Amino acid sequence: MKSLPDRRRGEPQLRGLSVVVMAAGQGTRMRSKRAKVLHRVAGHPMVLYAVDLALQMAGHRIAVVVGHQADDVRKAIQAGIADKTGADSVTIVEQAEQRGTGHAVLQSRPVFFGGKEPRPTNYLILNGDTPLLKDRTVRELLRVHHSEGATVTILTAMLESPGGYGRVIRRQPSGSHQGGVASSEVLKIVEDRDTTPAERAVKEINVGTYVVSGEFLFGALDKLEPHNAQGEFYLTDIVRMAVAQGQRVVAVTLQDPEEGLGVNTRQQLAEAEQVVRQQVRERWLDAGVTMLDPGSVWIDAAVTIGKDTVLHPNVTLEGGTEIGEDCILRSHSRLTDCQVGDRVEILDHCVLRESRIEDDATVGPFVHLRPGVLVRRTAKVGNFVEMKKTDLGEGSKANHLSYLGDAKIGKGVNIGAGTITCNYDGVHKHQTTIGDNVFLGSDTQLVAPVTVGDGAVIAAGTTVTVDVPADSLAISREPQKNLADWAAKRRIMFERNSAGEPQPAGDRKSAAGPKRKGR
Repeated sequence: MKSLPDRRRGEPQLRGLSVVVMAAGQGTRMRSKRAKVLHRVAGHPMVLYAVDLALQMAGHRIAVVVGHQADDVRKAIQAGIADKTGADSVTIVEQAEQRGTGHAVLQSRPVFFGGKEPRPTNYLILNGDTPLLKDRTVRELLRVHHSEGATVTILTAMLESPGGYGRVIRRQPSGSHQGGVASSEVLKIVEDRDTTPAERAVKEINVGTYVVSGEFLFGALDKLEPHNAQGEFYLTDIVRMAVAQGQRVVAVTLQDPEEGLGVNTRQQLAEAEQVVRQQVRERWLDAGVTMLDPGSVWIDAAVTIGKDTVLHPNVTLEGGTEIGEDCILRSHSRLTDCQVGDRVEILDHCVLRESRIEDDATVGPFVHLRPGVLVRRTAKVGNFVEMKKTDLGEGSKANHLSYLGDAKIGKGVNIGAGTITCNYDGVHKHQTTIGDNVFLGSDTQLVAPVTVGDGAVIAAGTTVTVDVPADSLAISREPQKNLADWAAKRRIMFERNSAGEPQPAGDRKSAAGPKRKGR
């Protein structure tokens, strides 16, 4: 799994800031066998968006708290950050027993309190199910936290239908303060299931993103008590504690409420998918990529595309695919984890996976490249060709109706229509090696393991079972026989049948052909 691209754009990491990413929950409303944070948005598990954001922000250590399906979540995170700058600052800790959000954050304490590093000045707490949260929003939250001298700063949103979310309760009614810092003091956050009728009417909700003073966080967590309907230790209760101690609590309200909302249902997952994919398309349009029908083009978040490449309608680019400059990708083609050079043309209806196509090559239409294919410079792969673990040499051509598997093919080779490398004997796969400038006629079968030397010619209809020396002609056919007047006699037979005339015995015998044994 390739990680999300690094989009820091020169923004600095913040000294003294550590990050806790909450990724322990099951997500029962997803109705899924899979942990919620493993559901994909634009090709990546949701949790990676929060971890990527943490890597952009943290000048100190990062803790990711896992719980439900902990091993699977851990593997996804490790794979997703393997090639990221700062990956060694990420520690994954487990909440073995699901006892609430406050208890989850408490599991991260050893990450920050061990070793010789100074303790963090502030903690940023993120949720693993908020793939739409933006870098600039979190930086604004941190800026307000510092400028206001706050102990706790929370991110909130105003919703017309706030059911299911914790309510932000202020000293005075909050009114409408979309996109800014409200003057009315925050008193507490009340989870939806614990609200009174009056609190339930409040439309300001807690997004679940916090900045908390390093001196305050873990001391407050140690004092949490499960005084709620669920018997859980709520992280939100630290707001009430800070207020009781006379500490400053500040809220920043999102301009766009959708940005900070968690993905809790399949409907919300679909909505997040649309938003992220539109952001990805806009990013590549701004970078100089042409899309003839942008709404029909699907590009995963980790894909990269060079300038002046043209994407026709209904192109799909998945995984860690990399496309060079000045390429043309025509309609209904799907590339997954492929590397494509410059000036490559991929024609309609191609399916390519884990393959590499070098500069100035042409692929398609109706080509299937399975994992391990290398199409070298200026080579051509044409109609209805399937390839697997094959190296097609520079300038070589496989223009139509062929299967090439487990093959090493040299430069300037012509692969005739209907060519097959017979690489599988029912138990093992075997290699076919074809030298430079070989000409393979149509309907050729190469029974591997077999080698064809440089400059050899394989006659059409040949089955190659032994090595062919360089510059040789290989031909294996039954000698052709021409039977004089056979077609004319056949026509006469059919004419008599149509007229109902009796056939002479000799005609019946010749029409029926030789009697088959065993009938």
